[in-house]
Formats: sequence, C-alpha cells, structure tokens
Amino acid sequence: MEGLVGEAGARRRFQTLLLGVFAGVALLLAAAGLYSVMAYSVKQRTAEIGIRLALGAPRATVLRLVAGQGARLTLLGLVLGTAAASGMTRLLSASLYHVGPADPLAFLGTAALLAGAALLACVVPAGRAASVDPLVVLRRGQ
Repeated sequence: MEGLVGEAGARRRFQTLLLGVFAGVALLLAAAGLYSVMAYSVKQRTAEIGIRLALGAPRATVLRLVAGQGARLTLLGLVLGTAAASGMTRLLSASLYHVGPADPLAFLGTAALLAGAALLACVVPAGRAASVDPLVVLRRGQ
C-alpha cells in the first residue's frame, strides 16, 4: 500500500521539484541581470561619481544614489511582475498545492525574496561606486 501511495504522489513531487529548480534558476538570472545593469550603469557614470566625490559628496550619498537606482528598478519589476502573476492565477491554479491562486502571503513572500536578491545584487556595484577615487577618475578624463 505504501508503494501505491508513493507512486501516486511521485508525479506531483517531480513537478514540484522541477518548478522549484526553475524558480531558483529564474531568481539567479534576475539577480545576475540586475547586477549587470547596475555594474554597467556605475561604469558609465564613473566620471560623474568621481566629480561628486571630488566636490565633497559623502560616500554614503553615492552609495544611496546607486542603491536607490537599483531599488527603483526592483520596484518597477515587482509591480509589473505582481500584476502579471495576478493575471495568470487561473492558469497556475492547477499547479498549486495547499495555496490559493491569489494568496497574499505567497505574493508578499515572493516579492520579499526577489527584493532581497535584488538588494544583494546592488550591493557590490554600489560599494564599487562609493570607493571610486576622484583623483584617478579626473586624471583619466573619463
């Protein structure tokens, strides 16, 4: 009997595992994409950031400037993603187990996880921007 019960749930367990793996890969791709965009933005704005620092802007202000840009991108993505996910609830309701298609806790948990990953993806470029040496940037003439 245990074998029959195990076989009956094997397909659902495999689907759940597969969805979990794809969700993890999607999270890594989203974080890598945001990191790439932020790193490219910092690289393009190196001269501006160097001038700000040379004129006396505190490094914390530069850190907030870059992190704020990443937060705006993240917020836009979360709003668009939540709207798309709420529109797809009927399609996904067959794949959900013990969770309603419009469960606010699931939506908030997912948004918090994505926001945390985005924050981690913004930390390195923001730290790099705050550690720019203004003299080196101004000498290079970028």
